[in-house]
Amino acid sequence: MTTTQTAAPPANEKPAETRSWWRDDASEPLRRNLALFAVLILLIIIGIATRPDLYSDSTWVRNNIFTILELASVIGVVTVGMTFVIIGGGIDLSVGAIVALAGVWSTTLATQSYGAGGMIFCALAVGIGVGVVNGILIAYGRLVAFIATLAILVAARGLAAQISGKQTQVSTNTFINDIAANDLLGIPLLVYILAAVVAAGWVLLNRTTFGRRTVAVGGNVEAARLAGINVKRHTLLLYALSGLCCGIAAIMLTSQATSAQAAMANLYELDAIAAAIIGGTLLSGGRGTIIGSLLGVIVFATITNLFAINNLSTEVQNMVKGGIIVAAVLVQQFRYKSLSQLFNRA
Repeated sequence: MTTTQTAAPPANEKPAETRSWWRDDASEPLRRNLALFAVLILLIIIGIATRPDLYSDSTWVRNNIFTILELASVIGVVTVGMTFVIIGGGIDLSVGAIVALAGVWSTTLATQSYGAGGMIFCALAVGIGVGVVNGILIAYGRLVAFIATLAILVAARGLAAQISGKQTQVSTNTFINDIAANDLLGIPLLVYILAAVVAAGWVLLNRTTFGRRTVAVGGNVEAARLAGINVKRHTLLLYALSGLCCGIAAIMLTSQATSAQAAMANLYELDAIAAAIIGGTLLSGGRGTIIGSLLGVIVFATITNLFAINNLSTEVQNMVKGGIIVAAVLVQQFRYKSLSQLFNRA
């Protein structure tokens, strides 16, 4: 009778290292989200320190929270679409112009004659249509995303100015105007729309084949192609999705202003990109989270609100935003080199 003996591991072989959660790459989105929560708390502390007279009023605090969320709602919807595009390895500089074109087109007298349904359909159709044009130019025309979307930015702004005659178009539809004016259970309807878009975006990115393909395409285009993914079609769909979000945002912004003009949504593309970046979306593609992008939007909205209640200029606010963007990109650039090496030595 023979007995089987298990060979002992070599004496010099080290056991597999068990990484703590803060050193594990899989927990990086959680760590970043916690950091963004810490930034929000810091901003609140700064607000309390600078304007204690306002923060001592509980009613004002509650109303101010909803003010911040309403401020974040429109750009938040745009950022959801931008997050998908960046994760997929692209960039979209035309989102602000698409919002303006969709808003202007949906508020023309001809469109408003079809009622609220016609205005909503027009805004969504224009958004998706321009997004599809972006996708065709980039995926099938092989234009660099930066150049293609920059060209669409200029063209869309020009078309919006042509349609509106460089004038502000007033929305006379009560249903559309009431979207921003009304609330449900004390919460503004715009916040519900933002929550619905964020929830749909989270499910699409994390629980569907479309989301997995987006990450694959952004991580390695050639590997995604060899895996059987139709990269060109998927890229087209990503820009169409971004256009859809712009169409939704156009209705929300039109409702807030009860009007639309060619200059509306100015620099939304920069705000959306910045929010996605500080939320953890890699500019090189392949990684990002919807929740992180939402937190990024809220951080910027809180900064804007903080500057407003302290009567500080927009110029200073833009400088602060620029500094945050630079810092976020630098962290992304060195995180996988210097910081990972530092953690491994710890």
